[in-house]
Amino acid sequence: MPTKAKTQTTTTETNTMAKIQPLGQRVLVKRIEVEEKTAGGIYLPDNAKEKPQEAKVVSLGTGGKDDTVKAGDTVLISKYGGTEVKVDGEEHLIISESDILGIVKK
Repeated sequence: MPTKAKTQTTTTETNTMAKIQPLGQRVLVKRIEVEEKTAGGIYLPDNAKEKPQEAKVVSLGTGGKDDTVKAGDTVLISKYGGTEVKVDGEEHLIISESDILGIVKK
């Protein structure tokens, strides 16, 4: 029996972050996950946790009316607003500028 030569194919992946530019008065944010542990030392599963309200601003839309929020800011957002999107396998949220409740100063 003839043997088949194995050919090895290599693929090179470029590690480029997909860019999303929100339109209008929308903001792209990434929720800041906090590890939740009860006082007794029990870790809560993801489905038992509340959605975090702190998020980091990734990019701003083109028609923003408020110049106080900038990319990189940590903001407080409403719990259930926005549209969830995946960017390079990571969960992000596109929210309206009015869903930002405040800027977290540390």
